[in-house]
Amino acid sequence: MGGDNTFSLAASGVTVAFGGFKALTDVTLTVTPGAIHGLIGPNGAGKTTLVNVLTGFQEPTTGRILLGGRDVGAHPAHLLRREGVARTFQAGRLFTGLDVLDNLAVTGVGLGHSRHASEVEAMRVLSWMGVADLAEKPAAGLPYTDERRVGIARALMFAPSFLLLDEPAAGMSEAEADDLAALIARVAGELGTGVLLIEHNVGLVLSVSSHVYVLDAGQVIEEGDRSAITASQRVRDAYFGADQEAA
Repeated sequence: MGGDNTFSLAASGVTVAFGGFKALTDVTLTVTPGAIHGLIGPNGAGKTTLVNVLTGFQEPTTGRILLGGRDVGAHPAHLLRREGVARTFQAGRLFTGLDVLDNLAVTGVGLGHSRHASEVEAMRVLSWMGVADLAEKPAAGLPYTDERRVGIARALMFAPSFLLLDEPAAGMSEAEADDLAALIARVAGELGTGVLLIEHNVGLVLSVSSHVYVLDAGQVIEEGDRSAITASQRVRDAYFGADQEAA
């Protein structure tokens, strides 16, 4: 995509092979600051593998992961997080023995901040998201949608440059997905964070993303804005009409 804003997160010609199986083949993708990028594709397309590579949970077999032009493909996840690359997971992965505030504070401490500074930042993030009332609630008892919100709040601790959201709307009602869309727009617009939204909810992705990548069988088969994606025969062939659901 055009406009490489000096500091970006990018996959360049990335291939990931597990034995003889290629989960990704020559994938190139760029996430720029303050913009929302979408990643869609059928089940088994390789979306989560790509997120894992971009966030340091999986090394590419070949190709490069670039952060601000530096090759960080061999950096582990905790180091990439310190360098400003955050993510959520399909399963919330909250610490169920802690309350919500402490779930966020643990992230801050892991990033090298003091306990006090981490708690202050946790309240700031929760308040910014409009969910400060959750701070003292046990993570184990949260409703599903609140669990997803807390996962996003935890990822936003200490203002990452990039946020990768892996299926954040899974299981949400249409109204809840609309609220999520508004939150994602605020993350990009107010915080200047580059967002990569990975979703089965194609309508959500197309409604908020300026640029969308379509992955099928480990390869990018199409990319562009909403009109380019919805007009693509290759997308229709791969997606069995899922794009029309979003039209």
